[in-house]
Amino acid sequence: MQPDYPINTLSTTGRQLKAIDLWETAHSLGFPAALWRLPNQQDKHLIVSFDEVLPRVPADLDELPAGFLVSPFDNLSSTAQTNMSANATLELSTSNRALFLRADIQALFSETNGVQSGRVRSDSLTANESTADKFWQTLAAQQNNLAAAQAKQTTVTSFSDPDAQAEYVRNVALAVDAMKRGEIRKVVLSRTKRVLFSDTPNAVDLFDKLCQKYPTAFVSAVSIPEKGQIWISATPERLVSIDANGIFRTASLAGTQSAFEPDGTPKRPPEAMWSQKEIEEQALVSRYIIECFKKIRLREYLEEGPKTLIAGNLMHLSTCFIVDTQAVRYPQLGTVMLRLLHPTSAVCGTPRDVAFTFIGQHETHDRELYSGFLGPVNINTNNEGPESDLFVHIRCMKLEGRLATLYAGAGLTEDSVPEREWQETEMKCQTLLSVINNV
Repeated sequence: MQPDYPINTLSTTGRQLKAIDLWETAHSLGFPAALWRLPNQQDKHLIVSFDEVLPRVPADLDELPAGFLVSPFDNLSSTAQTNMSANATLELSTSNRALFLRADIQALFSETNGVQSGRVRSDSLTANESTADKFWQTLAAQQNNLAAAQAKQTTVTSFSDPDAQAEYVRNVALAVDAMKRGEIRKVVLSRTKRVLFSDTPNAVDLFDKLCQKYPTAFVSAVSIPEKGQIWISATPERLVSIDANGIFRTASLAGTQSAFEPDGTPKRPPEAMWSQKEIEEQALVSRYIIECFKKIRLREYLEEGPKTLIAGNLMHLSTCFIVDTQAVRYPQLGTVMLRLLHPTSAVCGTPRDVAFTFIGQHETHDRELYSGFLGPVNINTNNEGPESDLFVHIRCMKLEGRLATLYAGAGLTEDSVPEREWQETEMKCQTLLSVINNV
């Protein structure tokens, strides 16, 4: 890595370099970029990859360099060996379908008392020197235009789909019947909602608005030029994290209700009332995680919860699981659990393979990156060591020019009421719609 440079030293216009400068320069050159902010933090991170076609890689946290990983939903791993001790290596076959944005350029943007600061670094070991020169020259040439650019004021029109509710309710009813017959214990069915912007929206502006509205979420924007897509999300669900001290975290999150009373008054989390259906739905996800621990004979873990978690306009039940990988001498735990967990029962179902097949038979849309996972890998921001933070890719939308496709799902058990599950997906769509409608 080259040394860090303060963002104000890279400006040729006298103003401080901003995230949108790097983002728009990458976009103009056809380079992928990822912008994110971790839950309950202020710092915003951005990387640019010089790979115009992103490599498809195994999700191996122990082998990947610094970058950003994005996996589709349809990226299952199969276990070759499961009856193993925590000190052994778990052999897993995994399809190489995760997209990897290498951090050829890495930037950090901080704000303290309204004053912005930050740093930028360029990876001289992996980046082609002439490509890097081209990037910085383009940035310098475009800065005057970028400085003059303002957030676009656009209007939003929803596509009418009169059959959507009836189709979703029908599929939920079929799932409930299958569960009552004992074929499945839980399945998650999703749907889409499409809206059209009057002008191409500014992805960085949407990202900033989501950061303001959802401080406890993992907020991200990922540009994938080869697909012509930008994915924007504010997800509350952590899948796998490994910090600089080797502390592993994962969480079970399920059960959904509005965070507001009918009169608009915010609910107090300790007083939230949960139905038997919602408690069982969340417990299934927790048991799924514990079963994964059992497969690798891991017994030394801390379980916190379940407790009510506020995620924007919604409340969920969440349980956190924590492991000290140094204490259990299992440094590969993050990679092993990632492959065992995905897709969790929070986005797929139980048993996983049966639920996965049911989803493929009844959902008419391709989930693509929705309900996959994404996040930074081996990023060292404070010189304390590399950290990886991967989240389940929910509360997200796919942006293709002026067209936005929103995704939302509901976890179904045999106690599900089809019409209520439809309303749950409507509430989840509001996570992004409430921001979109105010651009």
